[in-house]
Amino acid sequence: MNFLKKLFSGGGGESGDRGIYFYVQPKACKTIVRVRVDPLNELSRTEDEKGYFVRKLVSGYRCPFQAEVMITFNGSRKVINTEVTNGTMSNEEDYLAQEQAASN
Repeated sequence: MNFLKKLFSGGGGESGDRGIYFYVQPKACKTIVRVRVDPLNELSRTEDEKGYFVRKLVSGYRCPFQAEVMITFNGSRKVINTEVTNGTMSNEEDYLAQEQAASN
């Protein structure tokens, strides 16, 4: 039984979340969207194979536009650049304020 529990819960060896979070606001939308990137599973190698990148499309709730986020990483999987098309980067503080206002 413990085997199945470990199998379906991700193993249980690691605790915590290894994801990196980014906050994006698509153009003409009031909603800030939290975007999660798993640096161990979602990254692709760059053409020169010296780093990594990930591309994500971001949609807000009831928003007609999608933003595109391109994040580049160095060889150690540390963020070196973020680019947003059809939107802007935001921050965790603004995202949390939005979530707090929505829950009231």
